Amino acid sequence: MKKFSRYLITSALPYANGPLHIGHLAGVYVPSDIYTRYLRMKGENVISICGSDEHGVPITLKARNEGVTPQEIVDRYHSLNKKAFEEFGIAFDIYSRTSNKIHYETASDFFLTLYKKGEFVEKTTEQYYDEEAGCFLADRYIMGTCPHCGNENAYGDQCEKCGTSLSPNDLINPHSTVSGSKPVLRETLHWYLPLDRYEGWLKEWILEGHKEWKTNVYGQCKSWIDQGLQPRAVSRDLDWGVPVPVEGAEGKVLYVWFDAPIGYISATKELTPDWELYWKDPDTRMIHFIGKDNIVFHCIIFPAMLKAEGSFILPDNVPANEFLNLENDKISTSRNWAVWLHEYLEDFPGKQDVLRYTLCSNAPETKDNDFTWKDFQARNNNELVAILGNFVNRTLVLTNNYYEGRVPERGATGETDKPVLTEIGKIRENVESSLEAFRFREALREAMNLARLGNKYLADAEPWKVIKTDPERVKTIMNISLQITANLTIILEPFLPFSMEKLRSWLNIEKIQWNNAGRDDILKPGHIIKKPGLLFEKIEDAEIRKQIDKLESAKKANEAASSKLLPSKEPVTFDDFSRVDIRTATILEAEKVPKTTKLLKLKIDTGLDIRTIVSGIAEYYEPENIIGRQISIVANLEPRKIKGIESKGMILMAEDKDGKLVMVSPEVKVNNGSTIK
Repeated sequence: MKKFSRYLITSALPYANGPLHIGHLAGVYVPSDIYTRYLRMKGENVISICGSDEHGVPITLKARNEGVTPQEIVDRYHSLNKKAFEEFGIAFDIYSRTSNKIHYETASDFFLTLYKKGEFVEKTTEQYYDEEAGCFLADRYIMGTCPHCGNENAYGDQCEKCGTSLSPNDLINPHSTVSGSKPVLRETLHWYLPLDRYEGWLKEWILEGHKEWKTNVYGQCKSWIDQGLQPRAVSRDLDWGVPVPVEGAEGKVLYVWFDAPIGYISATKELTPDWELYWKDPDTRMIHFIGKDNIVFHCIIFPAMLKAEGSFILPDNVPANEFLNLENDKISTSRNWAVWLHEYLEDFPGKQDVLRYTLCSNAPETKDNDFTWKDFQARNNNELVAILGNFVNRTLVLTNNYYEGRVPERGATGETDKPVLTEIGKIRENVESSLEAFRFREALREAMNLARLGNKYLADAEPWKVIKTDPERVKTIMNISLQITANLTIILEPFLPFSMEKLRSWLNIEKIQWNNAGRDDILKPGHIIKKPGLLFEKIEDAEIRKQIDKLESAKKANEAASSKLLPSKEPVTFDDFSRVDIRTATILEAEKVPKTTKLLKLKIDTGLDIRTIVSGIAEYYEPENIIGRQISIVANLEPRKIKGIESKGMILMAEDKDGKLVMVSPEVKVNNGSTIK
């Protein structure tokens, strides 16, 4: 591997419209912090960059709902999250924000550079306009009926009921959330980044040049590129964000996906006058830590932006994680189904490392994983307390009891000692190898093997028995145990910084650089250690019960909310209803729509014809399990193109109390095309 002069570590900018939760930590910030701390211990020149992403429609929507300004919203959550990061020990060199003046200047300059080079395509398109409010409507300011599941509260970019990605034109009976009126289509000018121009370069750079990237990252990039890249708008009609800095762009701001990654650059500018060394010198290694929902932005779009600008380096790796679930259910901000970081810090004071350890041990590195409070308790009690804490406590207590806290001289080493001393060095090598490959779960497991090694060594050597017959032998046992303990302060520092700081204070030593890990002479004979306390304490059932009860309360509140039946709609005439053609049909073929997680492409027999319907039911049905199923459809719905596929009709679905969509099927099989009256 190439030796780099410096490292630039970026962590995805959290959106400043809500607090941080464990999904954010497991996906991005714990692995980012582990790797940054490791590099610092190696003596590398490294800076860690993060900050609040403070623009975009969700923030303006939240502000509107609360009757405050967008600035008040971002001020609130920037402060909350910055404080939570600091208390949790995430060691950013700077935690900036995209509402800062330096960011506005940096983002504007970046846009203008590309604009003057002719990198953008200007296009006039029709978008929805609210005549009553006098403004163009962003996707999230438009609501209507989802054409896939019939949800009447679908947004213009996504139906949150069935999860289908939408465009405003897909909605049935769209209306403005600003005034409630029906919007009209008006022409508007926007600037587009022509990603199709960079398709060949991206194929070579990623698919040929970065085969070492994690399989989930490489695979998602390949899927996007193989299906063909399209121009993407870099501006939108909105009054909150960085204004588009050209004439004729009044009332337009930089689209948040274009604006936010430039925040890494502006934050580095804010941090150091030498920012160009980290962004423009090829001897810098840039690494993006993100979640899987940001892969396309950091691996395809942002690199295309940097390539278009021409003077910046490109990311060398993007070790994205998958999603973390909570108690076998998806984390959801709207349903309050989350473990919020600021609340955890209040409920478990001084236990930052327990959460760091649990999240790293169970990190969703290659697939979605699940956090449970019982597992959290078990990892603390059975691993941190019973293995690591037990070994440290026994070693330091015995040293104080036998030698008044002085490190004893090591005598001759026997056959049981030499393999242990050799293993210390091997464990350091294994941890380092795993960290370099961004396999943090594996690295932590290897690091904990050093504590397991120490525990077994002490248990086998039994110094508390041998002291009575061979006190010289016990000096060797305790010296080796103390060397293991000193090594623990090094290789566990990136993972458990608060606990290792405490352990160093008991050992009476300063922080030790990484290159000393594996040595068996860190603590010199005669060095005085202090009396220890408890490195970790057991977490009792009552504490866990409290957290589970909190989630149960959230679940009950959600069930109560979802169980409330929607009010009856306004009456329609018989003639209006009779125009809706509802018929039976049979599913002949079913397959998932590429680049989506919610959509199925169904070929169905209506009795009248064979047609295709695209439906947002992939979350509830596996394709192979519904072939041959008889269903009910709206047969005369106007065709719509969804992900480039013409969909002719809509499947009738019912929603159960848990929000699951269930097919409406005839009780007995009838002829396809039978009319449902």
